[in-house]
Amino acid sequence: MSKLLNRSFLCDIRQEKWARDSEESKMGEVTSADGVSIHFQVRGQGEPSLVFIHGWSMDSSYWDKQLTYFEGKHTVVALDLAGHGDSRIERKDWTVKAYSKDVEAVVKMLDLGSVILIGHSLGGLVMIEAACRIPERIKGLIGVDTLVDFEMSIPQDEIDGWLEAFRSDFVQSTEGYVRSLFPLNADPDIVERVVADMTAAPPIVGIGTLQGFFDYYKYKLRRAARQIKVPLICINSDMHPTEVDTNRKYIPSFKVKIMAGVGHFPMVEEPETLNRLLDEAICEISLG
Repeated sequence: MSKLLNRSFLCDIRQEKWARDSEESKMGEVTSADGVSIHFQVRGQGEPSLVFIHGWSMDSSYWDKQLTYFEGKHTVVALDLAGHGDSRIERKDWTVKAYSKDVEAVVKMLDLGSVILIGHSLGGLVMIEAACRIPERIKGLIGVDTLVDFEMSIPQDEIDGWLEAFRSDFVQSTEGYVRSLFPLNADPDIVERVVADMTAAPPIVGIGTLQGFFDYYKYKLRRAARQIKVPLICINSDMHPTEVDTNRKYIPSFKVKIMAGVGHFPMVEEPETLNRLLDEAICEISLG
């Protein structure tokens, strides 16, 4: 812990828009590489900075309990990827690479120099690609229920069938998919909240992002993973096995911490447990 040094939080806002929401939180916007406005919030101060990246058809509010927990000792940042939350939707390219540029824009605008990226689900792929874009700023990576198998292979006909189902009825397909991501004993209030949020996502964003996800996993993830030179720790549910040995072929530092009895959304299912495991992972990365 001796290496976790506080520093003054400074950033040159230049022509970007800022609005003080409270003494603890700042809201901001930055323009991504393709001209789309990306919304983010910043709290606290201290290194390493923690940048939280949400998953498919979600938004930064899913990290609220993590931001509150960590803002006392870290600069914490959560962004809405393009087409999600309060970010703008005028994007034609819903790829992992495009989303990684959203993260890059926020990190550079805030001039964060020692960063741990924390990505959930789709956000895990985004953080891998973002780390390849700004390696000099990245101290480590933490995945949350993501990156279970770098060699996962889904036949193209299954992908095509999956995408066609979402094109035919996005709401029904999303609802069925989301419900399958919870254990049978999950809190029904949490399940219904997540179902409502994710079925309300714009279909053009949701379907385009699914296509981008499959393309990245199939063609680009393993190449990108081999470029990662910092620690990667995943905190994954026990609903699906994490292929540790397989993943270490691409990132030798890969480690996993397992959360038992939760589904795909531990940040809202068991936030206290996730926060404790995140704290452990952050310390491991910080102390090297």
